[in-house]
Amino acid sequence: MFTILNKRKSLTIGQLGEKATAIYLKKLGYVIICLNFTNKTGRRLGEIDIIAKDGAELVFVEVKTRKRVANQNIIIPEENITLYKLFKLKKIVAYYIKTNNLWDYTYRFDAVSVLYNEKTQTFKMNHIKNIFL
Repeated sequence: MFTILNKRKSLTIGQLGEKATAIYLKKLGYVIICLNFTNKTGRRLGEIDIIAKDGAELVFVEVKTRKRVANQNIIIPEENITLYKLFKLKKIVAYYIKTNNLWDYTYRFDAVSVLYNEKTQTFKMNHIKNIFL
């Protein structure tokens, strides 16, 4: 259980989930390379929430976060990873690999589903490895 504070500005629920996921991945031994990567030139291809290394393997992580509200049914965050989102994710990852000449690296796509309890300021995470089979 941990709290994320940012004194400069309040974070959106998505930003909170991404920061919590980065902390979670670091605790698992991942090395965080980049947060919120997007192409800087040309038509926007999409965004990679977190790029990390798990040993020698590159990991591209899609984070989906929702608030936990008492007495309400919620959509499971990973249900919002649509086919269109996966298509965009593949395009931006291909751009990242090409731009950084990372052809020799093995890589995978992971998803982390985050439920945030605003009352207790805690996060419940579900880490799904290899979302492309």
